[in-house]
Amino acid sequence: MLKLFRPLGFVPLILSMATLGCHAQVKADPAGPPIQIGVKLSPEMARRVEVMLRSRSSLPLESVVTVGVPTASEVPGYDRVAITFTNNGKTSNALPFLISADGKTLAQFNKFDMSVDPRDKVSSVDRPARGGPPSAPVLIVGFDDLECPFCARMHAEIFPAVTDRYKDQVRIVYRDFPLESIHPWALRAAIDANCLGAASTPAYWNYVDYVHAHASEILDDDKSVPKAYSKLDGLAMDEGARQKLNAVDLAACVTKQDSRKIRASIQDGEADTLRVDATPALFVNGEKVDGVVTLDELYHVIDQALIAAGQTPPPAPTPASPAPAATPLPPATKPGS
Repeated sequence: MLKLFRPLGFVPLILSMATLGCHAQVKADPAGPPIQIGVKLSPEMARRVEVMLRSRSSLPLESVVTVGVPTASEVPGYDRVAITFTNNGKTSNALPFLISADGKTLAQFNKFDMSVDPRDKVSSVDRPARGGPPSAPVLIVGFDDLECPFCARMHAEIFPAVTDRYKDQVRIVYRDFPLESIHPWALRAAIDANCLGAASTPAYWNYVDYVHAHASEILDDDKSVPKAYSKLDGLAMDEGARQKLNAVDLAACVTKQDSRKIRASIQDGEADTLRVDATPALFVNGEKVDGVVTLDELYHVIDQALIAAGQTPPPAPTPASPAPAATPLPPATKPGS
């Protein structure tokens, strides 16, 4: 598997085939002989590379640019050269550049692995699903935080609108991504939801639906997190009773609060292949959709995924009748009036 690098912010993603030198008259090139694999660049050529990079970026003057020894590349006429940037004692990862054999052109080459179907890069294995069967042409995997108000809004819009429009063409799965630093009970809710999901898909979704719809009520006025935990655990046990699940096994799971699967899900989301750093984050057959989007925007992404899968998207929903104009509110009372 090819690991994709993430360039530093002060280095442009692409240096577009920049000419390193141009001379009006014929004379000896002070940069020395052409580039050779395994041979260190001459000081003059290394200087040309450094000056070109500095002219195309905002490198601090005190930064140090280190040009590696050329190695063979996959591009005819170009050799690969690794360059690092050091500033304030910190050195970047080596970034790969290409330099032409005649030493006149520098470029940055990014190589991306397309051997994996984008749909397969986000696992939905052993997760409770909604909508279509495993063979559904479109898979939506959402990274969800049960305490996130934006996730709650997205959740409310996705269901039932998406499942109602696409029926069995779309299968929906949630992965856990609780943001513990800002949401004190999100991890607890994710664990309890997974305790239910291990025994019953309907129980899992009923719990997720309820918590998203009533998240503002989980913390009481005194903002007691232990009370929130107790409330979440009670909701899980109540749902287990409605679904006639084994109460002893469910209680043991809720009491244990094993967070390993949740943390593995977070780690998967944070990996370079997905780069989830906020919620909600949806992947529609592998295409990332960040944040709260409109239904029309989500419909567009799903329709394109269906077309790519050789399926015909359903007709666009009929626009709803406009709501009657609201009665205007009286002017606000100003202080002192």
